[in-house]
Amino acid sequence: MARIELDLAHAYKANPRVDADYALLPLQMTFEDGGAYALLGPSGCGKTTMLNLISGLLAPSQGTVKFDGRDMTHATPQERNIAQVFQFPVIYDTMTVADNLAFPLRNRKMPEDQIKKRVGEIAEMLEMSGQLNQRAAGLAADAKQKISLGRGLVRPDVSAVLFDEPLTVIDPHLKWQLRRKLKQIHHELKLTLIYVTHDQVEALTFADQVVVMARGRAVQVGSPADLFERPSHTFVGHFIGSPGMNFLPGSADKEGFHLAGATLALPSGRALPAGDIKLGIRPEYLALVPAGTAGALAVQVSQIQDVGTHVMLSASVAGHALKARLSSDAAPLAAGDTVWLQVMNEHTCFYKNEEFVQ
Repeated sequence: MARIELDLAHAYKANPRVDADYALLPLQMTFEDGGAYALLGPSGCGKTTMLNLISGLLAPSQGTVKFDGRDMTHATPQERNIAQVFQFPVIYDTMTVADNLAFPLRNRKMPEDQIKKRVGEIAEMLEMSGQLNQRAAGLAADAKQKISLGRGLVRPDVSAVLFDEPLTVIDPHLKWQLRRKLKQIHHELKLTLIYVTHDQVEALTFADQVVVMARGRAVQVGSPADLFERPSHTFVGHFIGSPGMNFLPGSADKEGFHLAGATLALPSGRALPAGDIKLGIRPEYLALVPAGTAGALAVQVSQIQDVGTHVMLSASVAGHALKARLSSDAAPLAAGDTVWLQVMNEHTCFYKNEEFVQ
């Protein structure tokens, strides 16, 4: 395992001059030894570029990559001792499951008794012990990808295991099983794992630390709870959550937050810079309250969706859309109703120039 430090930028074109020329804008980032990380963001945000810079498939156009303090910027993937698992299974169909798992170890001339023991351990973790003698060609796509995962995990001395959207080809109902298995394996083996995905559920359920990326920039690095409770940028608030955070533009002064002709007192102990401010609050933290309640706004209901476990209320205030996740036993509502929603509480966030301020 290794502590990986990045201090770099990367552009695929020569002489980059503006931000749009970069695939990965200048950044400094550290992946701690034994940590489980996810690189999360929409397509084209720089996730795979960062992964390939770590693995050595790419050399950065500027800056350095260090493993445990050693400069590995121009080292090959083999010299870095990296294992990488790709979106589509990379296995030998003509080999058995056991031979596929053993292949990286035989390439390193490990003694056969040690290979057999290690293959058995990984197969047991992946719940494939009963398939070791089967040829890979006859297996389902999820089993083939488990072999690919196993080939990445089988080397005990690997510096890090990198995953590039490894569950994309897996049926949705099987994804949760493999995510759970990867999490379990990380706890057992204490490997440095870096996982690329555009799926927030995969990232938040797998990683201890999530790197949210947008347009070549690492916007926020934090635990799943950090990203949900205190997004550092409005992009993170929009991107994390289903649906994402509500944002209401208004203004602030010493009297409080002003929106739609109402002045809302700030939660205790909170203070805001004067001027234009956005209020952000998750649908989960909006609550129906009696008319005139302090910290609440009158909104007009536009749609009600009963999804069984909860009711999703869509509403508007001063031309701005809001979504609230309400209990399934909430009082019946209909489009056109006016209701009051509590928007000021301990979960309310505030943003100036799209950056978190309180």
